Amino acid sequence: MTISETRQPAIRVSLLPRDTNPNGTIFGGVILSYIDQAGAIEARLHGADKVVTVAMEKVVFHAPVHVGDLASFYGELVRLGRTSITVKVVVEVAAAGSRSVPTRVTEAEITYVNLDETGVPTPIRRTS
Repeated sequence: MTISETRQPAIRVSLLPRDTNPNGTIFGGVILSYIDQAGAIEARLHGADKVVTVAMEKVVFHAPVHVGDLASFYGELVRLGRTSITVKVVVEVAAAGSRSVPTRVTEAEITYVNLDETGVPTPIRRTS
């Protein structure tokens, strides 16, 4: 069973030719940017307001992504601290023009710190 069978993604993106490297696959940095965005969305769902990325760890690229692929980015809470939050983001891809089962292509853990208006770490609101 894939994640896409049980949850909705934080973001879903169709990858474009401008995102490709000289090998014709999508730049890893483009995928990392979307992972960071999806992780921040997940952090907000758990009470964070304004977050900055502190660390991106355990990034694993399992398979390449191609132009036209539909990439779905799923967030999951790993740890909720006082001012920081760690989330895991899993990326699944459905090949362009395909109705095949999505394939896991990348995953990463991201730690964010919640900031107040002045940029000082501030406690995360606890949601129920």
